Amino acid sequence: MRRKKDTASVMSLALRVEVWAAAVITAGVLMGIIACILYNGIPGIVSEELFSVGDSADKASLMPAMVNTAIMTGMSLGMALPMGVCAAVYLAEYSGKERIGVKIIRLTAETLAGIPSIVYGLFGYMLFVITLRWGYSLLSGAATLAVMILPLIMRTTEDALLSVPQAYREGSMGLGAGKARTIFRIIIPAALPGITAGVILAAGRIAGESAALIFTAGTGSRIAKGVFSSTRTLSVHMYALLTEGIYEEQAYGTALVLLVLTGGLNAISAAAAKRFSRI
Repeated sequence: MRRKKDTASVMSLALRVEVWAAAVITAGVLMGIIACILYNGIPGIVSEELFSVGDSADKASLMPAMVNTAIMTGMSLGMALPMGVCAAVYLAEYSGKERIGVKIIRLTAETLAGIPSIVYGLFGYMLFVITLRWGYSLLSGAATLAVMILPLIMRTTEDALLSVPQAYREGSMGLGAGKARTIFRIIIPAALPGITAGVILAAGRIAGESAALIFTAGTGSRIAKGVFSSTRTLSVHMYALLTEGIYEEQAYGTALVLLVLTGGLNAISAAAAKRFSRI
């Protein structure tokens, strides 16, 4: 009996050491990446050319890319969010949880969420750029990103809806409210923190996406003048600068701005989740 306790203690200690080692390695890698970006990005971010509003001669300014990123994010979320939320509401509230069709939809969504972005880029190139003849444009890129983030929004929204206690539904219906009224007045507001977190995660993925946009939106360095204009986001702008080989400081400066933007989105997501949870 004592030998079994000693063995359990050794195993517990070994697992604890492995968990702490994994945590330290993960934190160390993250800190190393941040330190590298800060060390190389600060000299580039102090450059006036990086934040020039007009089109500079060397196309190193990130302001057009920043504006394009905001437009691309808004368009992609505008396409994907209504469909993702409606699909999640159907799966969580209306469909039978044990139906074969529902299981297939969930399996499909999980599979699509794990597909590399380069595959979405090739899909968008064949469908939107070639077949629909939208060309390398803002619309092609936004539609491709909408398809890419749709499974993420759908799954996070469904999980948020399923996490709402069943007593909320029973109490609302017991007071005479219908199913639709219960969902839109009780369930969705209660699940809003989880839905908000999913939307912020989707926005962060859009901001950091480059592979899918190179094949669909192109690399135009100016602010998009229309939905059929070729354009680039911050991540594509950083890639373009670094591959040219003569704008390394500006590329690292763009990476620093993108890092701050992503961190800001995560902070806003956490603050929104806390605020909504208090309501």
